[in-house]
Amino acid sequence: MTAAAEVSATSQSLTPHQTWLRVRGPLLAVLVIVIAGVAFAAIRSGGQYGRLDPRSADPHGSRAVAELLEDRGVSVEIVTTLDEAAAETGSGTTLLVTSPNMLTAQQQRRLRTATADSPNRTVLIAPDGSSLSRLAPGVRTGSQGAVNARRQLCELPMARRAGSVHLGGIRYTTAAPGATGCYPDRGLSTLLVLPGTGTGTGTGDSVLLGSPDLLQNDRLDQQGNASLALQLLGSRPHLVWYLPSFDDPSATGGGRGSGDEAGEGSGFISLIPQGWIWGTLQLALAAVLAAVWRGRRLGPLITERLPVVIRASESTEGRARLYRRTNAREHAAAVLRSAARSRLSTLVGLPSRDADSPEALIPALAARLGTTGTSHSSLLFGPAPADDAALVLLTNQLDALEREVRAS
Repeated sequence: MTAAAEVSATSQSLTPHQTWLRVRGPLLAVLVIVIAGVAFAAIRSGGQYGRLDPRSADPHGSRAVAELLEDRGVSVEIVTTLDEAAAETGSGTTLLVTSPNMLTAQQQRRLRTATADSPNRTVLIAPDGSSLSRLAPGVRTGSQGAVNARRQLCELPMARRAGSVHLGGIRYTTAAPGATGCYPDRGLSTLLVLPGTGTGTGTGDSVLLGSPDLLQNDRLDQQGNASLALQLLGSRPHLVWYLPSFDDPSATGGGRGSGDEAGEGSGFISLIPQGWIWGTLQLALAAVLAAVWRGRRLGPLITERLPVVIRASESTEGRARLYRRTNAREHAAAVLRSAARSRLSTLVGLPSRDADSPEALIPALAARLGTTGTSHSSLLFGPAPADDAALVLLTNQLDALEREVRAS
C-alpha cells in the first residue's frame, strides 16, 4: 500500500469496534460508581439513626446506655425541638443536649434562660466557641486533644466511683466558684461540673463533656464509661434526650452557635449532611481514577484522521529537497542502498536479516546473475558519492541492477 493510500485509509471514520474500544473505559468507570453508590445507599438505608441517638444500635449510637437507664427506673424521653426541651426543665429532670453547637444563637440564649433557674441537671456534649459563652458564661476552652482512657484526678464523687473513663476532645477551664474539673488533659479538664450556674434560686448544675465517646455503644463497656454515664444521666428519675434538628421551628435568625461570631468553631462543617460529604469523597476518588486512566495509555494505538491528504510523490520530493539543501549525499545514498538491498534480498530468496550482510547478499546475486559480484559489492556497500552527479549515477545503477535481477 502506498503512502497516499495509507493516509486515505486513516482519514476514514472509526469502525464500531474502534468506537467501543474508546468508550468502554468511561462506561466501566460510570458503572462502578453507580454500583458503589447503590450499595452504599442500601447499606445505610433502613432504620438508621444519627450519632448519640438512644434508638441507634450502631457503634456511635447510644441505645445501650438508654436501655441501662430504663432498667434502673429512669424514664428516657427523646425530643427534637427546643420547645419540647424547654418544657421539660422541671424538678427531677436531667436534660442532655447532644449537639449544642447546632443550635442558633437565639436558641442557645433561650436554652440558657430555661435551665439557669431550674433545679435540673443539664449535660452539654462538647460545646465550644461562641456557643460555650452563651450556655456556660465564664468557661474558656483550650485546643482539642485525643480521646483516651483518663484518670479522674478530682474529688467529684461520681468520678471517683467510675475511675478511669474515655474522655478527651475539648478541654475546659473556669474561675467560677464551686466548679469541679475532672479527667484533665494537659492541665485542663475534659469534664467540668458547674453547680448553681444560674442567676436565680435553682439548685441544678451543668456538666460539660469534652467528647461524647463514653456514651457510645462501642465504648460503654470499657473502663468506667458505663458507671460515669449512668451517674451523669441517671441522677434524676427523668431524662430528656435532646437531639437538635435543622427543621426546628424555633431556629429562626442568627447563624449556628459554634460559628456565627468571627467564624469560630466548625459550625459550617456541621451544617453539611453526612451523605453529601461521602458523595463528595466518592466523586473525588472517581476524578483521581479518571486522571490516572487518562494520564497514560496502556492499550493499542489507534490511528487518527489527518487534517489533509498528502500525495506520496510530494512527500518524497519534499524530503529530497531537504537532503539537497543540507548536502546530505551520504545519508541519501545510505537510504537508497538500504532499500535496494532489502528488495534484492527478497528477489534472490534471502531472509530480511541478511539484506545488509555482504557475505550473504553478494554471492547470492552473483549466483543469480552468473557474474563475479565484485561490481555489485562496490555498488551496494561502497563509499558515499562525492557529488550530486555521482549520487544520480548511483541511483540509476541501483535501479538497473534491480531490473536485471527481476528479469533473470
